[in-house]
Amino acid sequence: MSALGIDHNVTPASRIGKDIKSTSDKRVARRPWPGFMLVFASLLLAVSNLFEFWHLKLNAPQYPGGLRVTLFTHKLEGDVFEVDGLNHYIGMMPLGDAASFERSIAMFAMATFVVLGILAGTLPNRHAAWLALPVILFPFAFVADLFFWLYKAGHELDPTAALSSSVKEFTPAILGRGVVGQFSTDAMFGLGFFIALAAAIIACVGLVARLRSTNARGA
Repeated sequence: MSALGIDHNVTPASRIGKDIKSTSDKRVARRPWPGFMLVFASLLLAVSNLFEFWHLKLNAPQYPGGLRVTLFTHKLEGDVFEVDGLNHYIGMMPLGDAASFERSIAMFAMATFVVLGILAGTLPNRHAAWLALPVILFPFAFVADLFFWLYKAGHELDPTAALSSSVKEFTPAILGRGVVGQFSTDAMFGLGFFIALAAAIIACVGLVARLRSTNARGA
């Protein structure tokens, strides 16, 4: 303390503020949960592949119980043959022809996305966090691709089909009730899609948090 009664050992307020900020940044940098979220989201995406992504029920007079088709990322199940038989009359393409390439590579693509997401959560480099983007974008890409094929199927009708003249170009409903001539459809996303959507949301939060934590430590 000086003769004027000033204690020179007192830490200046500006230094205290810097120390608090430094401590806060270190705490953010040490948080492991952003990486855990990215890894968890990736594993959740893998689980989504075990469940259906989209349902379609076709209601027709000759089928009182309706016909059902279930779409997975890599296969079609249900009354595919019967639905194709009805679609043939209005000139629509067979269900198996729609997105056949996407289904053929789905298992490999999903495995790749999962591995990239895990790497995004475990690699130390801040830019590695961007590897989780496929996990985030996948459910939205699925919806876009599904809509594309529904549009294509309803707008590229075979003009030589028996009932082609009675049906105008249309886009089958991707969600909810749709009507085509004397038929109606009910469409709904399945459990697998909602699991993938949850994975995308978790991965998005984990990505932002991971980038913030790496920024805090100046990576």
